[in-house]
Amino acid sequence: MYDTARRVALVKQRVRENTRRRQRRGIYGLSAACMLLCAVLTQAAGTVVAPGQTAAWGVFGAMLLREDAGGYVLVAVVSFAAAVVITALCFRLRKRENQKKDGADKPNRHEQEEKSQ
Repeated sequence: MYDTARRVALVKQRVRENTRRRQRRGIYGLSAACMLLCAVLTQAAGTVVAPGQTAAWGVFGAMLLREDAGGYVLVAVVSFAAAVVITALCFRLRKRENQKKDGADKPNRHEQEEKSQ
């Protein structure tokens, strides 16, 4: 039999391992989603953007001055919007995890003191 201190240490170790495993799984999922999004946007850029030669080879910003540059702008706007959505989701997930870790679902200390009196 283990004493109480040893059992608490083992439980804490298991919690750390499970948390690490869950975080790793989340990172893998987000990486896969980003790679999929990158592939989709690359494919979309290939179908939306018309092939052609730019008027100014040395100035890459001049590409946006062409008539058929709408595809580039569309892909850029979609990429930015996707990045904003992913960032907002990550912030919400982190906030939810911090609330769970801090015990936000527990009653406040003031409420507990009022009930005990």
